[in-house]
Amino acid sequence: MTLSDPIADMFTRIRNALAVRHDDVYIPYSKLKLAIIKILKEEGFIKHFEVLSEDLKKRTIRVVLKYAPNGQPLIRTIKRVSKVGKRHYVQKSEIPKVLNGFGINFISTSKGIMTGMKARLNNVGGELIGEVS
Repeated sequence: MTLSDPIADMFTRIRNALAVRHDDVYIPYSKLKLAIIKILKEEGFIKHFEVLSEDLKKRTIRVVLKYAPNGQPLIRTIKRVSKVGKRHYVQKSEIPKVLNGFGINFISTSKGIMTGMKARLNNVGGELIGEVS
C-alpha cells in the first residue's frame, strides 16, 4: 500500500496510540521518519526507539511512548504543517516558536532534519515539516 504522505501517517499512528494509552507503536521505516524520531527522543517526548528488521525491505521502527506519572501523555499535540499539496518553507528569521519554547518543530534543511531552535542557531531555513507540544 502506497501512502501519499508517510510523515502525516506516522504522526497519526502516534496520536492514535497515545489516545488509547498504548505503550508502544510500530511505524514503517524510512530515513526521514527515523530522523524525526531521533529528535523526539533527544527532546524527551518518547522513552526510546529501536529499528526492527525482518529483512531490508520490511524494516519497522518500534517507538516506546512516554507518559507523565499521572498517566497523561507527554505529547499533547503532534501535527503536520507542510502538506503534500501545499509546502511551507521558512527563512531562518521566520522560524516560529511552538508554545513559547515548550514545544518543538521539525525543519528539513540543507544540513538535515533539525529542530527549529537548532536551525536558528545554524542560520538555516527550510521546509517546516511539523510541530510537537
